[in-house]
Amino acid sequence: MVLRESPFPNRLLSGLYSLGQYLLFPSYWAADCLLDLRETTAERQQRRCCRCCPLRALVTGPLLLLLLILSMPSALLGLLLWLPMQAARRPFAYKHNMLSRHPEVWELPGTGKVFSFVSANVCLLPNGLAKNSNLGQMKQRAARIGQCLTQGEASASFASPRSSQFDGEREAGPREISVPFPPDVDFVCLQEVFDQRAGAHLCQLLSPFYEHIVYDVGAYGLQGCCTLKVLSSGLFLASHYPVLAAQYRCYPNGIREDALSAKGLLSVQVQLGAAHGQRIVGYLNCTHLHAPAGHSMCYGGDELEQTHEIFRQYQDPCRVGPRQDRPWAIGTLLNYLHIHEEAVSTPEKLKRTLEQEEGRRTYLAGPILQDGRPDPSAAGSPWEGRRIDYILYREHPTTISLTTELEKFSFITQLAGCSDHVAVGLRLLLNAAPQ
Repeated sequence: MVLRESPFPNRLLSGLYSLGQYLLFPSYWAADCLLDLRETTAERQQRRCCRCCPLRALVTGPLLLLLLILSMPSALLGLLLWLPMQAARRPFAYKHNMLSRHPEVWELPGTGKVFSFVSANVCLLPNGLAKNSNLGQMKQRAARIGQCLTQGEASASFASPRSSQFDGEREAGPREISVPFPPDVDFVCLQEVFDQRAGAHLCQLLSPFYEHIVYDVGAYGLQGCCTLKVLSSGLFLASHYPVLAAQYRCYPNGIREDALSAKGLLSVQVQLGAAHGQRIVGYLNCTHLHAPAGHSMCYGGDELEQTHEIFRQYQDPCRVGPRQDRPWAIGTLLNYLHIHEEAVSTPEKLKRTLEQEEGRRTYLAGPILQDGRPDPSAAGSPWEGRRIDYILYREHPTTISLTTELEKFSFITQLAGCSDHVAVGLRLLLNAAPQ
């Protein structure tokens, strides 16, 4: 699709769309605040320490409900304006910021070039919905996440191409548990940036460091999907390298909590370099699938997913085979009920906790069977939790013969307290194959 910055072809349609959103906002805000009355474990503990009476819901709840009722007529008018505008809206926004620093031009034949990727599920939903994952304070978390992603310039977590053995006994591998995000990440892929305000704020924070950003991805309303969509796909992609084209495809069969979100696939073509006067391009695909506890990837009742064709087309550095990970791999989904406890309250503490099996058993979400019961096969040792965050890669046949070498795979704890997921990072070395 055409990479213009606005999702709309002209200012008139963009203005009408914004007007519809303004009319919808009072109802949206009141509903979110009602859901936000539920306390997270951290808020409950803080209230007990301060010995405050739980009167907030009793006082503000009726007022918010009254506001929600009174705002319904304007919300209906806004919906009637907002829905038709989706037919003219391109399913993503694009930010191009001309930076003084550009990626180094990669010419072949020559020395190899390293490309660094990060993927993170950041749970940036409206506050009331985020509390389903024991998280709130969306605005503050978005600011902290943006700060964490841009602090990697001073980090040296990827200085060594190989890591030491895990727990002293486990197989060595090209992996580490690191605190900071790696320096000079070339591509950032985020999931669950559902809130438009959070996405715009992240775009503002990252644009001084990333020249190309694709955000607010998804087809709202009844466009491109089978059911009404009121939340985006939650996908967000930032790139140091020029984005040449982008495409979004909506998944048609979202169920339960996914029914109102436009989950799908964001595909982006980027220019990595040049050889013999021709461009070297790469393709990035960012997606977010449905992964409730009863349908967990890598564990009981998931044979269809684990034997999927994608694992024959792409390489998963952490995987040996169906339902079998490498000894150094760990789970990436935290136990949301414990994410505010002292042992995982900071990135440094979360790192130390995940380096110990007892800590992983306590603070990582465990494998679950289809009926919701804990998987009894996970009772033994070693125990790693649910790994549901992936970075896959593959070599694509081209006129230029390239080799791909995995340098490092990282489990990153920098977002402790900001998300119920552990971020993951991948570092690849690409070079011209010897003749």
